[in-house]
Amino acid sequence: MSTTDNDLKPDEFGQAAAAAITDAQARGFRDAAQVLAGAGLCGVCASEEAGGLALGIEFALPIVAEAGKLRLQWPLLETILVAKALGQSPLAAQLAAGERVATWALQGSLKEGFAGQARHASHCDWALVADGQGGAALVDLGSVTIQDDAALDPEHPQAWLVLDKAEVLATVDAATFSALQRDSHILIAGLVNGAAEGALATTAEYMSTRVQFGRPLSAKQAVRHLLARMRLLQEASSAGIQRLLRTDEFGGARATSPVLANALASSAFVLEKSIHLHGGMGFTWEVPLHYALREVRKFDAAFGSGVLARQVGRDFIQSV
Repeated sequence: MSTTDNDLKPDEFGQAAAAAITDAQARGFRDAAQVLAGAGLCGVCASEEAGGLALGIEFALPIVAEAGKLRLQWPLLETILVAKALGQSPLAAQLAAGERVATWALQGSLKEGFAGQARHASHCDWALVADGQGGAALVDLGSVTIQDDAALDPEHPQAWLVLDKAEVLATVDAATFSALQRDSHILIAGLVNGAAEGALATTAEYMSTRVQFGRPLSAKQAVRHLLARMRLLQEASSAGIQRLLRTDEFGGARATSPVLANALASSAFVLEKSIHLHGGMGFTWEVPLHYALREVRKFDAAFGSGVLARQVGRDFIQSV
């Protein structure tokens, strides 16, 4: 399926996804899978033979951005990517149909015997892990030991997987896994950027309606300066993510690491300032911005908590 043949627009997918994501949030984990799959979100990039739409990553980007904006607690990003990687496999069809749910362990490998930083692993069926030789393997989570790590999020903890007895259901070759990692960088950047966008919209509305001393808070110059800086960071991050979908001036793929590092840093700043401007209410259930901040911090930790940005700097210095 192509955008030319069907006149499809990626932005419209984000708008359509919002209703399904909102519906899924009010349901249990397995029911949410059926809602999201029924709306075509899980299989947006999966092959048509597996029941997917076979669309490019640019169509998944607005979907995961909307998931970030609405603070969806479900591994939609991972399920989309794993379903794409499995090609025409019946396993991909199960993911696209919502019959199974997959996560992705961003650290460790099958060769090392452990993997970590997997979201929602205790609720998922399968996990994609690096095999330690350039490729990846899809393992049955029923065959591994799952150890929750609640350091950053006690309610939705990351997980570490002990893989010494892991049952491998499918393998992904090095070329496919490399392309999948690039896609994951784009989608993770989109998700955290969406989370910050949702927080900024909430904060701007709150500042315009909260009145003190006869004037809304947004009338105060210090508040307006801070909101303007937050918007500037959001626009720059969004532009960088969109550029990744296009080739550079030489026709080659653009590096994803600088954009991902910037998205993680900018999103954390916007979310923290949003909580600040709410008077700290981001740490209450009344204004649950802390959930979005936790997701950003968990992804940052998965990439080494600043290691990614430092590596980008070293690569730039070496390139010149």
